[in-house]
Formats: sequence, C-alpha cells, structure tokens
Amino acid sequence: MNNHRLLTIERRIERIKAELAAIGDLRPGALTKQYKDPHSHSGPYYQLSYTLDRQSRTEYIRRQSIADIRRRVSNYKRFKKLCAQWIALGIEHSKLAMKLTARQGSVRGTHKP
Repeated sequence: MNNHRLLTIERRIERIKAELAAIGDLRPGALTKQYKDPHSHSGPYYQLSYTLDRQSRTEYIRRQSIADIRRRVSNYKRFKKLCAQWIALGIEHSKLAMKLTARQGSVRGTHKP
C-alpha cells in the first residue's frame, strides 16, 4: 500500500512540475478598482498592491494593461498553489519513505534503536 502511495505521489509531483513549467509570466498582488470619488463611483482607476522583500508596495495600473496584469496575477496564484501542493506531497513522500525504510530494516533484523 505504501509503495503504491509513494508512486502516486511521485506521479503527482511530476504533473505539478509540468504545470509549473507551462505557467507564463507572474506578478504577485491584488488588482483592485478604486474611485477618486467612491460615493459617486466617478474617476475609476486600478491599483496593484503586493508585498516583496517584506515591503508593501502599490502601483497604479493603466487601463490598457489590466488584462495582462490580471493574467499575471492569476498565474502567480496558480504558481503558489502548485508550490504548496508540491511541498505537502514532498513531506508526505519523505515520511512514507522513512517509514518504509525503517520497516524494511526491522524486517531484516538490521534495525538499530
């Protein structure tokens, strides 16, 4: 059972690596629409807020760049999600591999306390 799970994890990690390789340009942050006058919703503008090197930043985004920035932010979120999955699977794989190694060592009589 554990060997099967190890192979399943390894296959999923390979798929994650392929998905990561296919991700395009990245941009961290949140793109929001703001208004110069929020009560009347007049004077709309867009800003991108993000943190880099523990420093918060905000940039104004031109209207013609919004679609590109949305795509890049979406790519970044996908990148982060895939990395988190890879890390979780890596931890599970490591624990299972250690457990299998310990079990095989105790079966052979070479297990040392």
